Amino acid sequence: MPNAKNRLRNAGIGLALALAATTPGLSADLGAKDEPIKLAMLEWTGAHVSTHIAGQLLQKLGYKVEYVTAGNFPQFSGLADGSLSASVEVWMNNVGDIYPKTLAAKQIEDIGKLDLKTREGWIYPKYMEKVCPGLPDWTALNKPECIQALSTPETAPNARFLDYPADWGSRAATIIADNSMQYTAVPAGSEGALVAELEAAEAAKKPLVMMFWGPHYALAENDVGWVTMPPCKEQTNEHCITPPDVDKIVWSGFGAKWPVAYAFLKAFKVDAGEQEKMMLAVDKQGKDLDAVVKEWIDKNETVWKPWVDAAKG
Repeated sequence: MPNAKNRLRNAGIGLALALAATTPGLSADLGAKDEPIKLAMLEWTGAHVSTHIAGQLLQKLGYKVEYVTAGNFPQFSGLADGSLSASVEVWMNNVGDIYPKTLAAKQIEDIGKLDLKTREGWIYPKYMEKVCPGLPDWTALNKPECIQALSTPETAPNARFLDYPADWGSRAATIIADNSMQYTAVPAGSEGALVAELEAAEAAKKPLVMMFWGPHYALAENDVGWVTMPPCKEQTNEHCITPPDVDKIVWSGFGAKWPVAYAFLKAFKVDAGEQEKMMLAVDKQGKDLDAVVKEWIDKNETVWKPWVDAAKG
């Protein structure tokens, strides 16, 4: 039978264990820390940057992280069944029909805005203002000389509009049809193909109108204008292009399984200007993504420490 000192010591151990199970920030609150948090890696570099910042900081908190390649629409099936844990840069104007269905079924949870300042719409190299007088007003695109300049063998007699890759989803073709514009939307093969065509057009002063978005490093390197968009047939994502919100989406069981990670991701934010600098380093300077993100984390503890502290409670 333990003596009084041993009973006191055992009581202290019991209290410590109880606190470890209930006090925010202690290891017990990490939840299933030995099971990896699977973060969706979408197709564009900005999302890669955001996801790796989140991933490296989750690792600092004590979690295992896996990066899983996912398509913009298919990711919601993975988030719904838990084969993906979270997606931290979801552009809400481009989520298709599956997002509202899985949200309504409570298979996924929207945990708030990423606070990424965005821009989206139709862009053109600035020299196009001589080819299509009247730009940036959209009606300039309807002028015969503009249509002729943008026409290609695959689209003639229509002008060619360079659109997002097909699996991203896009409203451009719908808006073109809504406004009876003599254009054919031609999907690019990838983000890289979009940027390569913009750069090639700039170099050759070739006519081009295309779908694009910001933040993106290409906007810092190319002199572009933004079309003042045509009127919206309906005030919906299918018929309108407006600066989109960017949200963070998790599997519905995420909070219960990884509570500290859940609190961290709710606090997590990304600054558009900082993201563009990292994108430039990766895409144009050929630097390693993980190394670029680590350098940012090392230099910006004052930015991310409040997110970590908030998660620990």
